[in-house]
Order: sequence, then C-alpha cells, then structure tokens
Amino acid sequence: MNPKKPSDKRELCYPFIFETRLSCDYEIATDELCCQVGAALAQLPRQDNTQEVASDLEAIQRLIYHLNGSVRGRLGIVETDIEWLKKRYDHYNEATKGRVTGFVLPQGPQPVPTLHLCRCGSKKVVRWLVRLEESGARFDPILYRFTNLLANLFFVLTVYLKHLWDIPESTYISINY
Repeated sequence: MNPKKPSDKRELCYPFIFETRLSCDYEIATDELCCQVGAALAQLPRQDNTQEVASDLEAIQRLIYHLNGSVRGRLGIVETDIEWLKKRYDHYNEATKGRVTGFVLPQGPQPVPTLHLCRCGSKKVVRWLVRLEESGARFDPILYRFTNLLANLFFVLTVYLKHLWDIPESTYISINY
C-alpha cells in the first residue's frame, strides 16, 4: 500500500497534500486565513454597531476561498471584488481618520488580535504568491492586488473596532528606523 494514496479516504486530509508544488502550501495558507477570519467572526460581539463588520467578514471569507482556488483552478477574484474591498477600506478608514499616525502595537480585546493575525496571514499569502511566481507558476496579478488590499483592510478593521469601543491605540516607536 502506498501511504500517499490511502484506500481509506478518511486517512487523506486534502487531495493535494502530498504534492511537492508550492500551490498546495499556498492553498493551505489561504485556508488558514479563512479559518482565522471565522475565528474573528466568532469573537466579534453581536451588537448593532458591529453588524456591518460581521457582514464584511462573512463576505471576505467567501472571497478568500475564491482566492484559494485561483492559482490551481479558474480565476475567482475579479475587479469588482477589488473595488468592493477598496470601498470597505475607505469606509472604515474615513470613520477613523487621524486615529493612527504611525506604528501601533497589535493588541486589544478580541477579535482585534485575531484580525491582526488575519493581516499577517494575508501577508503570508502574498509571500506564497511571490514564491509561486518565482517557481514558474502563472496567475493573474489581480491576486497580488487583492491580497495586499486584504491585509490593509484587516488593519483598518482593528482600528475601527477599537474606535467603536473607545480603546486607545498603543503607539510603538521603533529604535531601529
């Protein structure tokens, strides 16, 4: 028996798990990101003033799974997705205008730390796209745009929630730059 092709499908967690191509690692990273967004949703207090954040996170989860299959399969991210993300970014950014003017520490009540992990997870997905392209994979550059924008949206969501809850940002001043 080949342990990489078990006859019992319960012993195989993902059809592509034994591939050596980087696309599998990219897909696992996007799956992890989608799970992190789900964790943020579960931690979000269900209040009237957070309902639009919840709705946006639910929409983002679906978009992340479209992103997931966009390297191996058919492109699932389109220009209207970019425009929607930009509108959501602008909305939250405008609502918190002037609140953050430099680096801040990634802290606060849940789901703020989880949204910061989503931001980092988005950056990891961008890095996987870089590695994929470096290895010869070809995909639409819209994936770079979408994923970078997604990281920025997660950051502005953390600022927005802390603004709603009147929680101050903790400024970080680097000694390195």
